[in-house]
Amino acid sequence: MATDALREAVETMRAVRDRCVWTQQIDHRALVPYLLEESHELIDAIEAGDAAGMREELGDLLWQVLFHAEIASRGADGEAFDVDDVAASLVEKMVRRHPHVFGDEVAETPERVLELWNAAKASEKRQRTSVLDGVARSMPSLALAQKLIGKAAQVGVGSEVALAVHDAAEVGAVPESEAELGDLLLTLTAAARQNGWDAERALRERLRSLESDIRDAES
Repeated sequence: MATDALREAVETMRAVRDRCVWTQQIDHRALVPYLLEESHELIDAIEAGDAAGMREELGDLLWQVLFHAEIASRGADGEAFDVDDVAASLVEKMVRRHPHVFGDEVAETPERVLELWNAAKASEKRQRTSVLDGVARSMPSLALAQKLIGKAAQVGVGSEVALAVHDAAEVGAVPESEAELGDLLLTLTAAARQNGWDAERALRERLRSLESDIRDAES
């Protein structure tokens, strides 16, 4: 690792795994709820502008990374990896995806940086057969919706969504700021509650339909 402090954190995690009976019985799947909780607590600190909270929550999130890596280091032969392997893979990926920093490419605008990033990512994922490959279905539904709408546009499946936006604009239902968007989303959620609908389920079911449309377009 890059610094003594990080190495000390790694060794602390190893000692805890060796000596704490609760920690010894935890596996990757059992850690997932804690990973989600720590991630949300970090987001809260960031959005609140709480620097001290961010420092603490980043540490808690780092602990999750170290925990998973320590569990993996004790895996079966051929499948085991440790935090050094994780760090090495990260460095290799970031160098590859930043040819304008570590190579000969030139990028003077954020748009060009994004082009280079996407080109490198596409080269890495040549074995993928669908734009949906690699999309995490466990994402929050709104984040997943934004992701899938972008994927739909890549394969030319966007007319229905665009039409819905157009129709909403006709009746003045398209927000003009993030604050207005928040108001609209809250209004829609309140309407769902009033009618006894599950807003989360409604969006996820609609996203399954969009995924099906994307796969149809690809085939």
